[in-house]
Amino acid sequence: MAEKIRRTKQRRSPQLFPYLKSFLQRQRWPARLTFLIAASALAIFLAIIFLAYGSSVYSGWHERRLLHRAASMLQQERFKEAAQIAQEIVKLHPESLPAFYILAEAAEKQNLEETVWWREQIARLLPKDPDSQLNLASAALRFGQLDVARKALDRISTADRNRAAFHVVAGWLARAEGNFAKQEEQFAAAVKEEPSNDLYQFNLAALQIHSADPKKSAKARATLDQLSKVAPFRTGALRALLNDAVARNDLAVADNLAEQLQMSQQVTFGDYLLCLNFYRKLDDKKFRLLLDRVKPFAARNPSDLASLMDWMNNNGFAGEIVKWIDKLPGDEINSPPVSITVAGAYAEANNWSRLKRWTRSGSWGECEYLRLAYQAIATRQSQHAADIEFETLWRSAEQATDERPEAELALARLASKWNLGIESEQLWLRIAKNPPMRREALDALARFYRAKNETRKLYDILQRLHESSPDEPPITADLARLGLNIGQNTKESQDLAKEAYDRAPNEVNCAVTYAFCLYRLGRNAEGVEIIKKLPADQLHDPHAAVYAALLLIDSNQADAAKEYIDAAGDGKIYAEEKQLLDEARAKLATASSTPSPPFSPTPAELSPTPTSTSTP
Repeated sequence: MAEKIRRTKQRRSPQLFPYLKSFLQRQRWPARLTFLIAASALAIFLAIIFLAYGSSVYSGWHERRLLHRAASMLQQERFKEAAQIAQEIVKLHPESLPAFYILAEAAEKQNLEETVWWREQIARLLPKDPDSQLNLASAALRFGQLDVARKALDRISTADRNRAAFHVVAGWLARAEGNFAKQEEQFAAAVKEEPSNDLYQFNLAALQIHSADPKKSAKARATLDQLSKVAPFRTGALRALLNDAVARNDLAVADNLAEQLQMSQQVTFGDYLLCLNFYRKLDDKKFRLLLDRVKPFAARNPSDLASLMDWMNNNGFAGEIVKWIDKLPGDEINSPPVSITVAGAYAEANNWSRLKRWTRSGSWGECEYLRLAYQAIATRQSQHAADIEFETLWRSAEQATDERPEAELALARLASKWNLGIESEQLWLRIAKNPPMRREALDALARFYRAKNETRKLYDILQRLHESSPDEPPITADLARLGLNIGQNTKESQDLAKEAYDRAPNEVNCAVTYAFCLYRLGRNAEGVEIIKKLPADQLHDPHAAVYAALLLIDSNQADAAKEYIDAAGDGKIYAEEKQLLDEARAKLATASSTPSPPFSPTPAELSPTPTSTSTP
């Protein structure tokens, strides 16, 4: 009975792999083992492929889903959320180019310096893509990283450097370096490549409207007038034209432009300040009406209030600010940026006691260094003030900058404004090491050393200016003339004088410098021919008159020389020019009484009127 039951169960038991079992039973044991190992290996291999493929499929799907969400957030201007999602993608895929694009765009829209880092990652993955390198250079320029911008442009192939976009970015780099001649050259190249591009036309015109070349400025004026009728450029064009009209003292044109600017939909608070600047020259009644209208509008926004007060400080209305302060709520004026302009108003009004009280306590946050600096200035200007108190406060102000370039720059400007010689010199020398701020620092040091007649230091600064901006003829001429005057690098100075003249023969500074160089080389007659081509009114500039007198007296034109000796005077010329003027006077005193041949410089109205520099 038991055996019967067992057989019945066996018949009912399902045979899952009948053929496999039969096959294995027929094989010897070694063969069976080999088969089992192979089957197991195949199963494992198939499992691995399935898992890997399945994981890759899922990972790709998940990444695409995150990218879609991030792109959607970016489009909705939810930049922080877009960046967070893109960061998740980077964790999954560290070299995700789409994620880098989203992170770069999100950072750029928020004006964050990390934009440069993400643009660098894109440029690293696409080293031969010119657009990626241009985007990196543009981002680097925005945040003052000139070396990064320069290297990005250097990586662009020669073939791609003929593109208009390259010339535009290269132009902005040149401007950041203080090389305005190269900036104009690059902007002009961009316009040549794409003459129908309004943005490129605007960039060039806004630059050339300030040109000393009448043809360039007139052409720029016409271009900006056309662009003032194009919506995206209307406000910018009107702003540039108004500045130009005010500078040329064309008040009728400026009045019309000011009205148009105020009616523009894109008018800014800064434009109202520009109009104030103009109306102050044109019509006191209009000026007062606009100022009274702007004041309550400015009081709604701390940034606008500070801008208006700063304008008033710079235009002789500090006394009005002092009266206005009493009518403003304390919470609006006790913190930066308004507290800084209030301190400036007390300083401009020479109200040192109130300035000391205003800056004695409180905290100005990141601008704490300015509170300490104004406290130091008030201490220095007060009677019976001890120098040690000033020095302690000023050192504290310098330490409070935390070596931040923008803070050191603000402190240096303040030190220069209030004639703190040693303090401003030290700050400007430090700032000159920072590429984006180098030009302003070198210009400030040139003025400082010129005022102190420290010609050797001035020569060094002019050399650095020339190195950073070799294509600016006035700087080249300044360096050459000073070198000739003090006997520094004479041969190089002669070459620079010729170079400056070849580049800008109608610029009075360049022409006079080369004429002086020829005089030193014993070729005085050639120098006089150059002098004759210059407009008479420019030759009566005290600095130019010194060299005109020297060359003319050496050509036995005593009467003409005397005219320029009188024009040179003694008060407005530099020390080395004073020596040359004394030399001309000595020669004039011993000159023959024989009448001199007439000297006829070109009438001023028949020649362009170039702008000379304020340096030597």
